Amino acid sequence: MNENYKKDLLYILDTKEIRTVFQPIISLRDGSILGHEALSRITCESKIENTEMLFKIAGSYNLLWELEQLCRTKALETAYKFMIPPYSKKLFLNVNPNIINDEGFKKGFTKAFLKQFNIEPQSIIFEITERNAILDISNFVKAIEHYKDQDYKIAIDDAGAGYSGLNLISDINPHYLKLDMKLIRGIDTDSMKYALVKGMAEFSKATSTNLIAEGIEEYKELETLIDLGVQYGQGYLIQEPLSDISDINEDILSLIKKANKKKNNINNNVISTIYIQHLCSPSFIVEPQEKVSNIYEIFKKNPNFSGLTVVSDEKPVGIITQEKLAFKLSGQYGYTLHQNKPISEIMDTGFLSIDSKTPVSEVSTLAMSRPNHKLYDFIVVTEDDRYLGIVTIKDLLQKTTELEVSAAKHQNPLTGLPGNILIEQRIAQCCVSNEEYSIAYLDLDNFKAYNDCYGFEKGDLIIKLISNLLKKFFLPEHFIGHIGGDDFVVILNRTGDESDFAELIEKFNYEVLNFYNETDIRNGFITSNNRKGIIEQYPLMSITCVVINNNTNCFTNIFELTEHLAELKKTAKQDKFNKMK
Repeated sequence: MNENYKKDLLYILDTKEIRTVFQPIISLRDGSILGHEALSRITCESKIENTEMLFKIAGSYNLLWELEQLCRTKALETAYKFMIPPYSKKLFLNVNPNIINDEGFKKGFTKAFLKQFNIEPQSIIFEITERNAILDISNFVKAIEHYKDQDYKIAIDDAGAGYSGLNLISDINPHYLKLDMKLIRGIDTDSMKYALVKGMAEFSKATSTNLIAEGIEEYKELETLIDLGVQYGQGYLIQEPLSDISDINEDILSLIKKANKKKNNINNNVISTIYIQHLCSPSFIVEPQEKVSNIYEIFKKNPNFSGLTVVSDEKPVGIITQEKLAFKLSGQYGYTLHQNKPISEIMDTGFLSIDSKTPVSEVSTLAMSRPNHKLYDFIVVTEDDRYLGIVTIKDLLQKTTELEVSAAKHQNPLTGLPGNILIEQRIAQCCVSNEEYSIAYLDLDNFKAYNDCYGFEKGDLIIKLISNLLKKFFLPEHFIGHIGGDDFVVILNRTGDESDFAELIEKFNYEVLNFYNETDIRNGFITSNNRKGIIEQYPLMSITCVVINNNTNCFTNIFELTEHLAELKKTAKQDKFNKMK
């Protein structure tokens, strides 16, 4: 090892030439800050280029403990000013696994030691880097359990960067897994990385281990991670490491909100009610007068581009794909003939352009109806005739398949409407949303008696009748769910009340008569055995509907909301019963 490195290392240790910067780790669901990772920086001129190199050199000279102690002390001293209440975030500290069992380290993390910094153990997360080989795994696991018992949290750093990661995860059962930035870089275009992180996301759900994606630098990476269900993220796109703690940029919070809205719109609906705008992505655009040679250079530098959209006055006027451009420029004189021409002379003006509010199912049909030579061209999406973005055929087919699988899994088999899981998700979203909403609970009166008298097959037809009426009376932008049996939920994206359902109920009262015989219609009731086996008269079926909205009620969680709805329904049914006496 270069002696100059040792000299610089000793100087840094003796003069404490280390400062701490903090990089936020945020929720990819709502942008809230989970905590900050404390990162060390060298503050003097040195041949040692960065802290990663510094730690390697310290290890080679058996000075790792001294360096760890310096960095940790600096981090706690710097964090002290923002860890004071009301700050309630987490402090992520990088720890070499081979010193965590050291008595000196343990003394540095007693409750008494932390008290002087006003820091509680539950606010500290030890980041154990996977790149460092653990020399004594048995004692390491015991040490980890020791810290867990004292309310410290554990994160495995650089997960996916080493070769023993799965064993390490299994042995210590961490609270957080930090996905190495090499896994994150370009995840939106790399199918292998996508599949690996998707598997980790499934593992995360099964084990309650939260994932943190490191090194997020591009919006498409962020969007892909949100789509996969990764819980937390950090990186230069979100915020670079800073000396002071600051709020997350509003533009970033807006991007996260947009990506989550897109994900929720896809996951919580069926394919026939999802608009193509939710699959739309921005792409490179050029003006009609752009030279062909410049377009050629753009494609050379960006081989992953599916194509470019030619836009004039915000309106798409043509497209050019890599394949079509290559064909035009092929041959002995192809490039020479076309290089100085404007792209407008060779662009395709017969492209498929779709309004953003077109359902995905309709777009799929239109896309697959094109001639063979255009079958795989990307689709241009517009909003009020202005260019919005594109959808590739790969994305369209992939999302269509995902939606169909998801729909089959979460829809009620009788009505095809979203079932309990999706209903709960949508109601939970309402509870945390600042936007207007109304939730209606619809239930059939005397349905059991009808089933007992006319049979289950006729009963199923009644359920389908309600389902069809709901679909007819409410636009796709609203949510209709089938809880099961004769219970339905409708969620409106505006403030509403029972009057919104008056016409539907009137229509049901008329249509349902088609499912009774003439005698029962004339009598206005049916006779059936009650639960005690006694013959009783039951009125013809009707609908009980109760509605709540966040203009008159404020609910903080789904349990409070659903209990209130159930109580309203019970009261409404009792009032009906009392009026009939």
